[in-house]
Amino acid sequence: VQLLASGGGLVQAGGSLRLSCAASGRTISRCVMAWFRQAPGKEREFVAAVSWGGGNTRYADSAKGRFTISRDNAKNTVYLQMNSLKPEDTAVYYCAADTGTGAIVSSRRTSTPSSYDLWGQGTLVTVSS
Repeated sequence: VQLLASGGGLVQAGGSLRLSCAASGRTISRCVMAWFRQAPGKEREFVAAVSWGGGNTRYADSAKGRFTISRDNAKNTVYLQMNSLKPEDTAVYYCAADTGTGAIVSSRRTSTPSSYDLWGQGTLVTVSS
């Protein structure tokens, strides 16, 4: 089972990027999917999560109003649309799957890295000022 994240790159402040996370080897249609990020010297932090059907989402305060998480279960892929990017958004972005549940019930569980048992390799997002 692999999660392959892509779409990162260098963008100017105020710009946009769309990250993708494609799963292979198993379906992720019944999993809560999330994006986390890790900046140099900092701990991995929660960005956004989406329930199995896409109808329920959660965002970190830093992402609200700027980022949108979505999924296409037919393509076994999750997306993160990032708009109005800021230099402080610079980080390696990781997608993750919680194979233990498809529903977002507990915000604490959703935002905790240890809740997720499948991780992608990360894609670097650099936002220049």
